[in-house]
Amino acid sequence: MTTDPLHAHALGKPGAWPDSPWEGDLVAKVGPGDRGKIFAFLGATTLGVKCGFGRDEADEWLDRHPADASVMAYIGRGGWNTLRTDGSIPVEELVEAIDDSYEMVVSRMPRRDRPIT
Repeated sequence: MTTDPLHAHALGKPGAWPDSPWEGDLVAKVGPGDRGKIFAFLGATTLGVKCGFGRDEADEWLDRHPADASVMAYIGRGGWNTLRTDGSIPVEELVEAIDDSYEMVVSRMPRRDRPIT
């Protein structure tokens, strides 16, 4: 599966915009410029998303897809996982993961920074 449709889906969410905070890395953010929050790390063969508000929720992905889901480095304790886009995880689940990550991140933003939907 090419990641382009997944990238397009993430960047098509209300208020979403692309950013490259680190050289060579693409992320999807939501919210106004300097206060924008990352909701997806968009790799060539991976997707970094918030899979739960804590490790317990996010670990469900590890149980369901042990070969294609892993705890994300540095921010994994906050419920972030890395999901392989070229493995056995169905595209529908990857799309759902993007949607869920977006909703979790937006729900924690101040109301003034949330996109109008």
